[in-house]
Amino acid sequence: MKKICVIDYDSGNIKSVYNALRMILVGTKNSIVVSSKKEKIKEASHIILPGVGSFNTCIEGLKQKKILNVLEEKVFKSCEPFLGICVGMQMLSTKGFEDGCHSGLNWIPGKVTRIPQINESIKIPHMGWNKLIVKRRDNFIKNIGEKLDLKKNFSAYFVHSYELILEDKNNLILSTEYGGEITAMVKKENIIGTQFHPEKSHLFGLKFLETFIEIN
Repeated sequence: MKKICVIDYDSGNIKSVYNALRMILVGTKNSIVVSSKKEKIKEASHIILPGVGSFNTCIEGLKQKKILNVLEEKVFKSCEPFLGICVGMQMLSTKGFEDGCHSGLNWIPGKVTRIPQINESIKIPHMGWNKLIVKRRDNFIKNIGEKLDLKKNFSAYFVHSYELILEDKNNLILSTEYGGEITAMVKKENIIGTQFHPEKSHLFGLKFLETFIEIN
């Protein structure tokens, strides 16, 4: 039985993520909990870190909950599947440059900078549906492709003003185009991050979350 823990650190689109997971888990014995309690995180088989707001506010929220050590134990020692969404993905980076320079978790090296507004057609924040582009077809994408036709259902919903610039492009799984290439999904071993919101991305998003939960 899978036990999914959605990290509650007073930031993030918790309700939408929770509701999407409930839809997926109907009729199964899997469970969801929204919590920042260490014992709940330790019990989890899958961890999801949503994020809405500024890079620094979200990092500080995690620090205030005093759960970074238990998260690192679960991710690096127990190797449990981890998913960061939107700012939850951005926090995986080394540094973020929103309202100054702030240290990230440095789980997937890179930096988070403001999306360049190269012309008037590029509106900031980047908000709405965008097609996804496969940069590296790993098993995760292959498994989603077995659930639905990616030629017809391969767009996701974005809301962000900052983007993750990776140091190692081998960690880039999906990108999108918005005045240039923007990181849409990263993956490094058991760590996954999405700039898009799977919980708001209709059928594709539900299949994405379902595929994440199926990871052993």
